[in-house]
Amino acid sequence: MHILVTGGGGFLGRRLIERLLADGLDGRPASAVTAFDAVAPAPFADGRVGLVTADLGDTAAVAAVAGGVDVVFHLAAVVSGAAEADLALGMRVNVDGTRTLLDALAAGGRRPRLVFASSVAAFGRVGPDGFVDDTTTPKPASSYGAEKVIGEYLVADRTRRGDVDGRSVRLPTVVVRPGKPNAAASSFASSILREPLAGERAVLPVAETLRLWISSPDTVVGNLLHAAVLPQAAFEGDATLNLPGITVAVAEMITALGRAGGDTSLVERAPDARIGTIVASWPAGIRTDRANALGFRPDTDIDAIVAEHVAAMKAA
Repeated sequence: MHILVTGGGGFLGRRLIERLLADGLDGRPASAVTAFDAVAPAPFADGRVGLVTADLGDTAAVAAVAGGVDVVFHLAAVVSGAAEADLALGMRVNVDGTRTLLDALAAGGRRPRLVFASSVAAFGRVGPDGFVDDTTTPKPASSYGAEKVIGEYLVADRTRRGDVDGRSVRLPTVVVRPGKPNAAASSFASSILREPLAGERAVLPVAETLRLWISSPDTVVGNLLHAAVLPQAAFEGDATLNLPGITVAVAEMITALGRAGGDTSLVERAPDARIGTIVASWPAGIRTDRANALGFRPDTDIDAIVAEHVAAMKAA
């Protein structure tokens, strides 16, 4: 089984690849994994992993890796803040890049199983409680969200046409992301935990009353893998799914930081209207009845998410 992971050099992509190497997929071992990323991925110790450094707009590079794959995890994207700041870049990677990938997979003729990582940003906030559900029509309030919804429709149409066996899953905000802050509007959600736990200052650009729909990296990876093993029939004609998460206010995250031994005084309040507008447009939570029934799972609580990160820090 040959598996392609776009965005394979990113933190989610690497965790996903490591799980695939260790456990395979649906009882089948991974004979080869291709990590495709615009930035050169760090080498993997396992010889089954091939590294490809190229842009999704490079049709020749995409065609070269897409022709012989059995499963694809399409994680590569320009993140929310960057897509909002540079519309052309976001459209080129998030929309045109997805089209290029789908064209290449169709040309390969193998009808591979495809998991497309969409986002909670597909929704603008709906309803007085800030929650949406499986029947809510996506109405994105950011360019990134619009690009993800376009990707969902592209995957659905190419599945209908028989080019791929696709499914799109809308990821919650992933907390705690390792590394450094990035251009994602939600980057602060990890920074306000990650940096103080390392004894460093973090900037909080939004109100502490803001509620976020979040999930830990390990839970997201587990749910991506689960999406790949479900047969198309399980989705009953709608293979676009909201993944489970938990709703946490920023203030609750800071309190959890303190319980984990982090210095909460290192969180510096510095309101940023641009970031606040983007993240406030996302739903505070999603009622995920369909995903729950299909066996997808959320985290238990914010303390468990912080504990997962602390354990990863100690193991590094």
